[in-house]
Amino acid sequence: QVQLVESGGGLVQAGGSLRLSCAASGRTFSSYDMGWYRQAPGKEREFVAKIRWSGGSTYYADSMKGRFTISRDNAENTVYLQMNSLKPEDTAIYYCRLWLGADYPEYDFWGQGTRVTVSS
Repeated sequence: QVQLVESGGGLVQAGGSLRLSCAASGRTFSSYDMGWYRQAPGKEREFVAKIRWSGGSTYYADSMKGRFTISRDNAENTVYLQMNSLKPEDTAIYYCRLWLGADYPEYDFWGQGTRVTVSS
């Protein structure tokens, strides 16, 4: 199995920045995606960004483009989310995810989440 451990959340003022980290350990795969989702109070979990481990292609939710950047460190099996120009509406629990795709639903792993609070 895979273990995902997030860190880097906290309290920040609007306009500030945070960098989230997600370290993966355990079983390895040759091709997979890693990404970030978030869930705000009273709302459904939503996609934030993802990166293809093989090749490094990145994808973002429209509302995060230009403010958030996802990156990876292959050697450390770690994915990062750099969040700039944070807004109060970015307040949420941010979850890391590693998955192989729709054809392999059994290989879909989530971290425990890290809380981000943006004050106005």
